[in-house]
Amino acid sequence: MIIIAGVITYNYIYQAHRNIEREKAEFTVTSVALSNEFLIAPADSEKQYLNKVIEVSGSISVVNDQNIVLDEKIFCQLQKPVNASISKGNSIKIKGRCIGYDDLLEEIKLDQCIIINP
Repeated sequence: MIIIAGVITYNYIYQAHRNIEREKAEFTVTSVALSNEFLIAPADSEKQYLNKVIEVSGSISVVNDQNIVLDEKIFCQLQKPVNASISKGNSIKIKGRCIGYDDLLEEIKLDQCIIINP
């Protein structure tokens, strides 16, 4: 029994890394609608979206090598560097994992993001 418990514990702790690119999005939403949900009810929204794969569409307000900010409210950390064709003001759709809401900056954080359509 000890060996079985050890194997179960090991498998639980060392789970395989998620591949967000292959996972289907559980939610598809605009950046404005998502940020409004978090402003109205941050705790409920965090329970709903936390650790879920979501597709977010919006306008690019900040673009760096590895990060994009949508409508100044959604911070997206990308898996791959940004294309040169992507620039501030463009509309874009991004898929990523929601990792939470930053109360101080009032930003929703996504990681492991990929660009679906520039």
